[in-house]
Amino acid sequence: MLFSRQRQLLQLLDALGGTAGKLDFQKLLFLYCQEQPTNAPYDFVPYKFGAFSFTSYADCRKLVAHGLIEDDDGWRLTDAGRKVIGRTPDLQLSAFARSHRLRGDELVVDTYRRYPFFATRSEIAERVLKGDEAALARIEVVRAARSNSALHTIGYEGHSVESYLNELLQNGITILCDVRRNPISRKYGFSKNTLARICENVGIRYEHLPELGIASEQRQGLDTQADYDALFDDYERTWLPKQGTVLEKIRTWVGEKERVALTCYEHAPNQCHRHCVAEALEDKFGKDYNAKHL
Repeated sequence: MLFSRQRQLLQLLDALGGTAGKLDFQKLLFLYCQEQPTNAPYDFVPYKFGAFSFTSYADCRKLVAHGLIEDDDGWRLTDAGRKVIGRTPDLQLSAFARSHRLRGDELVVDTYRRYPFFATRSEIAERVLKGDEAALARIEVVRAARSNSALHTIGYEGHSVESYLNELLQNGITILCDVRRNPISRKYGFSKNTLARICENVGIRYEHLPELGIASEQRQGLDTQADYDALFDDYERTWLPKQGTVLEKIRTWVGEKERVALTCYEHAPNQCHRHCVAEALEDKFGKDYNAKHL
């Protein structure tokens, strides 16, 4: 069974005539998603050649594995893929394809000029925008790095891996510190190895400190805020005081002018133990470790 977003990949490829180069497809998918702000199937991050969706690329690989598209120096819709989406074209995607005729460098340039944030990690911006000083200047303004150290916290609940990474990038995070005991997730992008690889790909260092985690069996049956508060009171009283060495490691990173984000699952800080870690750092090392919750 396909996710709706995977079906839209097939339908977009069909609307484009059944074949598309990978870079063209990624940029056209990006533009399509920008035109669907309330119902976009994918989020994107700034990457080597501009806007990129790790999730959409993983979905394309799954479609290849199921024989619905082929990887032939680009993506090609197979007969099986056409059978899945049926003979009636998606009118919205067909209209989109007709109105977006640029390909190659011209398409890349169009996305860079319109969406400079997504060009901030591009390896080809200076080449494709040669002579367009205004566009390059807009990218540089968005790219401006934050130099002061900071401590933040963030949960990935409700995020795609791309929207999560954009929060980190827009806040200048240089180290993502995973405080889960068992960094495994059924949601694409958030298990340890995949998250570490994707973070590295966008210039963020990943660190896992399982010593700061809470065992999953202790997190069962948390129905009310009072349940969470009782768990965190016990964690702060019996476990965190033993983690001086690990807390010192985080203090060292911040002291070295890194911008550190503590991460776990829950969106609300008061339902996640990461707020306890942040408060312990502030109590132990002072107000410079007062965390902002993203």
